[in-house]
Amino acid sequence: MELKDEWDLASAMKVLKHQTVDARLWAEAVEWLILYGPDDVREILLASSGTATHECFPDLQAKGYAPDGQPCYRVEDLARNLDISEDEARKMIQEKEKAHKLHHFIDEEDTMKVQ
Repeated sequence: MELKDEWDLASAMKVLKHQTVDARLWAEAVEWLILYGPDDVREILLASSGTATHECFPDLQAKGYAPDGQPCYRVEDLARNLDISEDEARKMIQEKEKAHKLHHFIDEEDTMKVQ
């Protein structure tokens, strides 16, 4: 079963509101909402994700922005901040691409540069 079919809005929101839910289940619900949820919920979660990224990884800086406005990072910067190898980081991204059936790697030429 694909991630898109594993959840619906009601079940994902129920998990988010639950006070003692398992962290992995909560993360799956958030992931589903970011990918397939309504625009207003998606915007809130992406803004929160950006804040959390900045707080947890203050040295990680976006190198550009995707056409949809989302920040783009270099794999080597992600790997360094996560304390993993570049190969591990690439593999994680590739696994997400396969699971989501979406393209997460963006050519640098296709991003808007940070001045």
